[in-house]
Amino acid sequence: MTSKTSLLKVILLGDGGVGKSSIMNRYVTNKFDAHLFHTIGVEFLNKDLEVDNHQVTLQIWDTAGQERFRSLRTPFYRGSDCCLLTFSVDDNQSFLNLGNWKKEFIYYADVKEPEKFPFVVLGNKVDVTERQVSTEEAQQWCQENGDYPYYETSAKDATNVAVAFEEAVRRVLAMEERTDHLIPTDTVKLHRKQRSAACCS
Repeated sequence: MTSKTSLLKVILLGDGGVGKSSIMNRYVTNKFDAHLFHTIGVEFLNKDLEVDNHQVTLQIWDTAGQERFRSLRTPFYRGSDCCLLTFSVDDNQSFLNLGNWKKEFIYYADVKEPEKFPFVVLGNKVDVTERQVSTEEAQQWCQENGDYPYYETSAKDATNVAVAFEEAVRRVLAMEERTDHLIPTDTVKLHRKQRSAACCS
């Protein structure tokens, strides 16, 4: 199992300025740049890691949060294995917009079973002193909207950044394992039917 490497596509969504690019850069390059410009369209970086004896290449997509870039970002939602819904704990509006981001993703990614799709929620910028969103509020939203895991992160000091991405990978792998268990039984049934049909003809 360790020899096989899975390529997983993870996408960061959320309002402009919540720190999506900084989270991605902190995780992949372990650097933080306080003067990052807003993303225009999309960018992505790859990161190789091992989670629970699984070799994984994470393809992390960072999207522009501004409304005017919607047409540039939405074509890239398709094929995502996991979505990191991101807000900033010092920006209440970015928290209130999480539901809109989730809806936009489900629609444009053409998610067939939204209730089973692995979302992870990040409350970024926990290094700031003035919070507008409490941990309890965020946890409650996650519980009520699909029981999603919630991580309070700081791209600036690296708090919980790696842990959040590892949790995203675990969610995807758990889903894939459930699907893998279903496929062989279905295949066997189909073969049996075909064989019996061939005998009768």
